[in-house]
Amino acid sequence: MPILSTKLYIPPPRAKVVLRPRLVETLNEDSQRKLILISAPAGFGKTTLLSEWVAGCGRSVAWLSLDEGDNELTRFLTYLVAALQTIEANVGEEVLAMLQSPQPPTAESILTALLNDMTRIPDRFVLILDDYHLIDAEAVGNALNFLLKHLPPQMLLVIATREDPALPLARLRARSQLTELRVADLRFTPP
Repeated sequence: MPILSTKLYIPPPRAKVVLRPRLVETLNEDSQRKLILISAPAGFGKTTLLSEWVAGCGRSVAWLSLDEGDNELTRFLTYLVAALQTIEANVGEEVLAMLQSPQPPTAESILTALLNDMTRIPDRFVLILDDYHLIDAEAVGNALNFLLKHLPPQMLLVIATREDPALPLARLRARSQLTELRVADLRFTPP
């Protein structure tokens, strides 16, 4: 399957944008979190904030800008592997072979192979899924839940979306594994 490489580009920080150091500091807080969720309607600067943060976060970052076509599990996983390969070239080669086989194994088997590959990435890294609100396929949601449940310790998942994904947010909050930025956080305040 051909990959549209522009879906993997980290948007460059925009010129003449209002910097948001308080929010960047929140994103930089080091903890045992697994997920950063940035959830707000269009126009609140989710992607712009992430672009600003990535420019100075000091970690390897894999970025995937999602679209409606990514609701098909094979395509979603192919793009996920392609994004991860921007930081570690050999990650997911076995997964890509599994996805192309005439009788692909179960999603759990594919995800297990991908997670095992991701554990070999030596440094802390971030995977950003931008525009996740465009994903409504149950199979993709289940795959993301599985990944989130078994994330390697050096990985941080960031989701930017216009609506909350079907993930165990309450459980992650209770375990202090979730950082959330919402409308109230993203709104500009007077100086």
